[in-house]
This record gives sequence, C-alpha cells and structure tokens, in this order.
Amino acid sequence: MKFIITAILVLTVGLVNAQAPKTISLNVYGGYTFKDRVNLDSYHIDVNDGFEYGAGLEYFLQRNKAIEIKYMRMDTKFPLIGPGGAQLNNKTDGSLNFVLLGGNNYFARTTDQKAVPYAGIDLGIGWAEGPEDGSGVKFAWDAKVGVKLMTHSAVSFKLQAYVQSMISAFGTDYWYYPGWGGTLVQDYAHVFQFGLGGAVCFGKSK
Repeated sequence: MKFIITAILVLTVGLVNAQAPKTISLNVYGGYTFKDRVNLDSYHIDVNDGFEYGAGLEYFLQRNKAIEIKYMRMDTKFPLIGPGGAQLNNKTDGSLNFVLLGGNNYFARTTDQKAVPYAGIDLGIGWAEGPEDGSGVKFAWDAKVGVKLMTHSAVSFKLQAYVQSMISAFGTDYWYYPGWGGTLVQDYAHVFQFGLGGAVCFGKSK
C-alpha cells in the first residue's frame, strides 16, 4: 500500500512538471480532528481526537480551479466498548489513513486579492491501522471550506474547516416486512469527523 501511494505521488509530480511547472503547489497540511463514535450494533468503537497531518500536490487547471491528490494520516486510539460500557481491548493505538483525489474552487475576484475563499471535495480510499492488525481499503471522502492567504512570495497559507468520512460494510441486519417476509440487508459502519486546520503552500497558481 505504501509503495502504491509513493508511486502515485511520483507519477503525479512527473506529469504536472512536464506539462506546466509554474501551476503546481505543494501543500503541507496539519489540523486537529475531533472524536467520533462508530456504532457496531450493541458495541461501539471510539475514534479519539488527535492531530492530523499530510501533504498534497495541487495542479491549477485555471487561476481559480485546481485538482489535488493528497495523503493524510491521523494517529489516534480505538477503544472498543461493549454493551455494558466496559472497554474490551487493552491495546488501542492506531491510525487512520487517506489517499484522496478531488477539486478545489477559489473565489477570487481580482488577481491581487490577498484573502481568497475556497471550497472543495475529495474522493478516494482509506484504511485503519489498529493495535493488532489493519483493516482493508475502504471508500473515503472529505470536504472543506476555508481561505487562502496569499503573500508576495511563492509561499502562501490555508486556513480551513473540514469533514472526513470512511465507510465500511459491517455484517447484516434482518428486516421483516408484514405480508412479504424477511430479508437480510447489508449493514454499514462509518467514521465521520470534523476538524480545523490549515496548510503551508509552496508554489504559485497562474
């Protein structure tokens, strides 16, 4: 998995540099992501809050529109709580990992605007690394809104609020319909978290 991520990032750098070396931005991210609870029928897992970090490559198709590929990681703890409220696992250290591709739209009215609002959404994959073993690759997404603070140099800054989610199939539920009988329906568990953070951006758009 780490090899695949590295290969994607290297390939993206090569393609973008070959086409338009002045329209790429390297974004180094950091943020604080808040706690969420994942319900598993009568059990639940608490995904604790923590610091999230990562990096992305953003390619500007136009001055106000860009696509970005990024890797994000959050080191956290995963206590498993039983029906009676007792913690069932002794080892809880783990992490959430995301590889996402998406787009950003910047709402700049003038070319010399210093504070530029933006919004974006990303889709991709995610996986959890737990204290004993990791999960398989799952569908993941995030969305963010924020403001980009431009400077006179090639370094700029982002401040943003974001939500992120990872979705996984988990067992089945039995649904009964009067007059029709019963059926098994796939059940899903998901992590849904809110966070506040920003980025240091190296490079300039068109």
